[in-house]
Amino acid sequence: MIKFESPLAAFLHWEKNTPEKPFLRQHINGKIITYTFKESGDEIRRITSVLKSYNLPSQSNIALLSKNCAHWVMADLAIIMSGHISIPIYPTFQANSIQYVLEHSESKAIIIGKLDDFESQKSAIPDIPIISVELYGINEGNTWENLINKNEPLQDTPELDPANLITIIYTSGTTGKPKGVMHTVGSFTNASNTFLENLNLPEHPRFFSYLPLSHIAERAGLEMGAIFRGASMTFSDSLATFSSNLEATQPHVFFAVPRIWAKFQEKILMGMPQKKLNNLLRLPFIGSMVKKKIKKKLGLSEAVLIYSGAAPIASSLLKWFDKLGISVLQGYGMTEDCILSHSNTPEENKIGTVGKTAPGAIAKLSPEGEICIMNDCLMKGYYKEPEQTAEAFDDEGYLKTGDIGEFDHDGYLTITGRVKDQFKTDKGKYISPAPIELELSKCPDIEQVCIVGMGIPQPILLVIPSIEGKNKNKEELNTCLINAIKEINPTLEKHEKIAKAVIMKEDWTVENGLITPTLKIKRSQVEKIHMPMYKSWFDSEEKVIYE
Repeated sequence: MIKFESPLAAFLHWEKNTPEKPFLRQHINGKIITYTFKESGDEIRRITSVLKSYNLPSQSNIALLSKNCAHWVMADLAIIMSGHISIPIYPTFQANSIQYVLEHSESKAIIIGKLDDFESQKSAIPDIPIISVELYGINEGNTWENLINKNEPLQDTPELDPANLITIIYTSGTTGKPKGVMHTVGSFTNASNTFLENLNLPEHPRFFSYLPLSHIAERAGLEMGAIFRGASMTFSDSLATFSSNLEATQPHVFFAVPRIWAKFQEKILMGMPQKKLNNLLRLPFIGSMVKKKIKKKLGLSEAVLIYSGAAPIASSLLKWFDKLGISVLQGYGMTEDCILSHSNTPEENKIGTVGKTAPGAIAKLSPEGEICIMNDCLMKGYYKEPEQTAEAFDDEGYLKTGDIGEFDHDGYLTITGRVKDQFKTDKGKYISPAPIELELSKCPDIEQVCIVGMGIPQPILLVIPSIEGKNKNKEELNTCLINAIKEINPTLEKHEKIAKAVIMKEDWTVENGLITPTLKIKRSQVEKIHMPMYKSWFDSEEKVIYE
């Protein structure tokens, strides 16, 4: 495997040596547009010429607001090539969050790509140069298409200083305002070289990119992985075409968050009930054919690495997929450590853990059990936040993750909770909700669950039912939830035992600000809305309450 000195050096290598290989594949309006390395390079160089014509100081911040698409990657590479710093913004952010990021980062220009509702977001954009992409129906400022027709491609590409910033990633955050995590050219380079050195991938692999590129996992894992490995990246047209686009791609690597795996399970069981599936899997030849058919339909027939991350996943769900011949590897990392932390591997996979410490990383537990990480791609710090930066590291320079964990005798790490997620009941007892929520997520009637209990004697469940749960009548759903509580309560300490369940009338979504773009529950927001009702819910005689 070739080791590169920067993402730009990696791209230039493939542009020169494999110019006709496909790099970016964009599904749109029932068609697919393919950009080779040569074609991508030409557009990147022309947009770089535009950015340089703005005569901004070196290392200026340039924002990138878009869903995943071919132009996201080309825009990112153009910002890198022009010697500036990219500020990716989640495409689901509302106008006030976009405005905060643009103002805090002091972005000097913005590139706008594929978006679902730009009209509701455009008021956030100040009077700075704008480049928008007509292909996705946005015509604001100067368009990408007009600019590449009017500008010559940059010929002399710079060498990048490893110490220079390459990006500031504003975390979506489950609490408070987004923080800008600063990463250097060196940190992205070190992480990418380390990942690829330890992954057994074919030459020029196929990737499928759909989780937000604004998030570190997709950025470091998929985008940088594709640039460093010379892979092709395919982008789906929409949520409606996601399944068919994924099936058509059959990527070599696939990464999903737990909620996606739960959706896949639901989809499979809607077409084939569990009893029938079990019976077919018992038959040697037919069982093998069923597994192949399911893997191909999901788009995973050629996947050599399949991951789950960003949030805990139930062991029962991983075991369910394992019976189908789909080995889902759980990993762990965060924006601040460039996701170089822990992962299971095809050779060493222990379900229920996030794996062993990854090559290139060192881990330890603080006296309180907090996981601390050291590697050569840690963040430089939080942008404009020296105090928060200092608080993020211990005296030895380890990153404090905020997660509580424990290692088993084989060196596998299990996440047992969050330092800040703990809450105290009115009995003065602390509860760590994460492990309990993970157990409850095994219930097929539960889509999302949040255990709360600040100021009441015992915790209660806030529940969003799954599609399966919503299809049941009220009595059936109540019985299932009561049984789930009865099953878990004997395993809990007295102060942890769950009193009752409350079914939410509104789903928690990215749009209403109750989950992050990576589908993690914003506990603080959920609590802020519902805490005034805790006491009356707890005092109710009903075991299952409908909000």
